[in-house]
Amino acid sequence: MPKLTNVRSFVIKTDPPNKGGLLWYFLKLETDDGHEGWGETAILAALYGLEDGYEEIVRNIFDTHLKGQDALDREYLYHKLYSSLTMRHPDYVMLGIISAFDTALWDICGKYYKTPVYNLLGGKMRDRIRTYTYIYDRDEAESLFATGKLWTQEPERLAEMAAAFVEDGFTGLKFDPILQRKDKEFRPWDLPQSELAHAERAVAAVREAVGERADILIGTHGQITPAAAIRLAARLEQYDPLWLEEPCPPENYKEMGKVARATTIPIATGERLVTPYEFQLLFAEGACAVAQPDLGSAGGITATKKIATLAEVNYVLMAPHVWGGPIITAAALQIDANVPNFLIQESIDNAGGFFDEIVKEPFAWDSGDFVVTDRPGIGIELEEAVLEKHRGKLSDFNL
Repeated sequence: MPKLTNVRSFVIKTDPPNKGGLLWYFLKLETDDGHEGWGETAILAALYGLEDGYEEIVRNIFDTHLKGQDALDREYLYHKLYSSLTMRHPDYVMLGIISAFDTALWDICGKYYKTPVYNLLGGKMRDRIRTYTYIYDRDEAESLFATGKLWTQEPERLAEMAAAFVEDGFTGLKFDPILQRKDKEFRPWDLPQSELAHAERAVAAVREAVGERADILIGTHGQITPAAAIRLAARLEQYDPLWLEEPCPPENYKEMGKVARATTIPIATGERLVTPYEFQLLFAEGACAVAQPDLGSAGGITATKKIATLAEVNYVLMAPHVWGGPIITAAALQIDANVPNFLIQESIDNAGGFFDEIVKEPFAWDSGDFVVTDRPGIGIELEEAVLEKHRGKLSDFNL
């Protein structure tokens, strides 16, 4: 059996326009028989400025808990890490690190048995994975700030961009029609009439541009009160969005449930929740129709498979969240291919661009879908020489 011998970590800075974030956090596990497995920690901006700390804690965790262990014992090692590192009180940052180790272990296991991870999970339910993307401003290649302006100030151009993404094959398009940040204001906040009115105009423009060719997904980032979310939903219901995402902060499941019961728009949430335990609390409140665990923070493949089963028995559909690099995307595809209650997969545009620069073999993406491959493990490996060239820190950016 393959024994774990070493870990390497990589904090890399992405190229403009930094789709998927400014920094990505990867690790690679190595075994005594030559197998390698890739993992990724994806916890939004929670580690920004802590790059050295990430690499040090990855090494310390490996040396303390994983070195010399059988790499195939994924369930045991997940519980060992979870119990030891959280004292059974999970947090977002530590679960992000556990997620990276867990995905890397599954990657090794798939390569050891020369099969995709989805076969180890029970086999394949589908050959193609429907995707959605944010409506990025493709005319601005230097910064994502232009995309934010597109969403919150320019409904006509937003509609034009939406139509272009549909022409590329996407059948799901997401954007955030309300402001994500307000100086000196703590979340959650109320919405003024001007923002409510803009959101309605923007969604109306996109619906007119795409018609019935694509679903519209309304993003927020938990920045508004439940009352504001209900008022926003009332304005947008007539345009039949596929979902309203994270309409209030994620900590309070009862309040999320209150929003869900007040609108006909399905609620999607879960990108900042971790472990099956937190999702169980969410489902118990009837607080979402679509679960969005992130493979880089929820607990990796081990936990996300359990979350998917919990969702299945509650008639909740799965749409794994992605805001990060190619490893969490690849891990999500293994879940998507396997679970019966899959709805749609988030993609960073068409999973090209900077992804293609750092992966050995690109994703198979075709006309709005990922094509499920038979590559072993999670199906994606990174080019270490290229990663070395892109090592970076938050201080490298002029923010």
